[in-house]
Amino acid sequence: MEFLNPEQVLNQLELAEGMLAADFGCGVGGWAIPLANKLKDGRVYAVDVQEDALSGLRMKADMAKIKNIKPIKADLEGGLRGPGSLIQNNLLDLVLMTNLLFQAKNKKTIFQEAKRILRPGGQVLVVDWKSDATVGPLEGRIDPEVIKTMAKDLGFSFKKEISAGNYHYGLVFIKS
Repeated sequence: MEFLNPEQVLNQLELAEGMLAADFGCGVGGWAIPLANKLKDGRVYAVDVQEDALSGLRMKADMAKIKNIKPIKADLEGGLRGPGSLIQNNLLDLVLMTNLLFQAKNKKTIFQEAKRILRPGGQVLVVDWKSDATVGPLEGRIDPEVIKTMAKDLGFSFKKEISAGNYHYGLVFIKS
């Protein structure tokens, strides 16, 4: 594994058909689409603040004939309506935060939203830039130990580290 490959990263998780998941900061679906394919009759709530990204996601999902993605326009860090994904409490099995936290100002707010919508025992996957990566954005990189501490303070347990290529780290947390 060299660069970030969503398929290879997702294969390291215990995914099951029928699971309910969210992809926070989904963009045009680089993670939501492979996740939706793996969950089959499950559902992926694809959350992004940018309508252009969600339009691109809809187009890609339509072309691939994927029907189990629900795009949601929402500001996870807060805005006029306040923070939130509009997903109901204690519903999901998994939340993805891939290449999201390095660009977020309110990381804690995003984790709190994940906690709200995850069922007990639900998991969070964080994938973000390694501090010593020679490619990618330099600003905002966050040490994995900082993420672990924040997650623990919010009631998550650290489960494991997973391989996410040469330039990213992968962390899995469980909602207690």
